[in-house]
Parts: sequence; structure tokens; C-alpha cells
Amino acid sequence: MKIGVVTFPGSLDDSDARRAVRIAGGEAVALWHGDHDLKGVDAVILPGGFSYGDYLRCGAIARFAPVMTEVIAAADGGMPVLGICNGFQILCESHLLPGALIRNDHRHFICRDQTLKVENAATSWTSELSVGQEIVIPLKNGEGGFVADADTVARLEGDGRVVFRYVDVNPNGSINDIAGITNERGNVVGLMPHPEHAVEDLTGPGIDGLGLFTSALKSLTTA
Repeated sequence: MKIGVVTFPGSLDDSDARRAVRIAGGEAVALWHGDHDLKGVDAVILPGGFSYGDYLRCGAIARFAPVMTEVIAAADGGMPVLGICNGFQILCESHLLPGALIRNDHRHFICRDQTLKVENAATSWTSELSVGQEIVIPLKNGEGGFVADADTVARLEGDGRVVFRYVDVNPNGSINDIAGITNERGNVVGLMPHPEHAVEDLTGPGIDGLGLFTSALKSLTTA
């Protein structure tokens, strides 16, 4: 199965995401922000970094990149799409996910190994995980506080669309300790922490992030 990873000007973690796909057993395909072409991939990852320098708002310019026309249409058609950190911000700016990511409440960039609790194991990206499972993956962001209006938060919580929640400490002021969410269909997931940095024992805090990528491959083979 082919999983495409988009590179925007300012992307930092695109090569790491491609490596994670390969370690999980998939074929990683490099996609370019300026192309109207998904190259026949079966899923897409929007990686972390600072797309277009984070001008205006994080992800606000990337949302209008030519490739996003294709990503939005594919996501609406059911293709699995994962947004990591800046990718999560892009998904929110694209209205594929609700809410927004704002400046950390303590106004500082944070980089730490973060414990997450899995709240939803029924998405395209979490089927290999278990509800209640705790995983540790790196977190690094300056604008990672998830916010939304009260009705949206109530809907996310009530519909079980919170996918990951911060454990022990809320590192950025996200409402209800939300670290990641999904759309109604469960094919689009966004999270602030970086699972692609936790796929090998040699680097990172372990391999807890690998499950997101193996989940996507499993969902594609069983679709």
C-alpha cells in the first residue's frame, strides 16, 4: 500500500514520516505542495514543521496549496488522512477537522516525551491500538493548544471523536486535555504529538507511535 507524505516549504518531519511508513511495511511516496497530483496513493500524511513559515496563522497558507485541493477531495471520499502537528493545523484550516490550534498557554515552545491516552481505536489510524491504552511519543510545538466553541467540544466528546488525550500534564492548554481528534467518518485524524518519532527503539522513547502507521496499512488492506 502506498502512503503519500506531502512536503510544503518549511516542512521538517516529512522524511521522518516517510521512514515511519517504510518501517510499518508500506510504500512511502513523496508528494509536493505545488502539484495537483496524489500519485495514486492510498492514504496521505501531512507532516509537522512550519509550512510557509507559519505566516498569518499556522497552516493558513498551506490550506490553499494546490495539493490540498486533491487531499480535501480524497478525504471527503474516504481516503485515510493523518495530520501531525503542523499537519493537524492544516487539517483544521482546511475544515477537514473542526476547531483550531493556538499559541501554547505558557507562551513557550515545548519539546518533551508525552504520555497520551487512546480514546478512540475505531479510526483508520488507531485500529491497532486499544481504548484506554497509554502511549509515549514526542511532542514539540509552540502553537498546540486545541480550542473550539462549546458546542463543537460537546459534539466531539459526545460522538467519541476525541482520539488522544494528554495524560498527567496538559502541555499547551488544550481544552479537555485534547491531543488529537477525528472527523465523523473516522478516516481523517489530527494530533499534535509526533508518532513518526517513536517507531524505532534506537531513537525516540520507543515504538509506541508505530501503531498509527500499521493501523492505516491494516485499514487499507481490509477495506
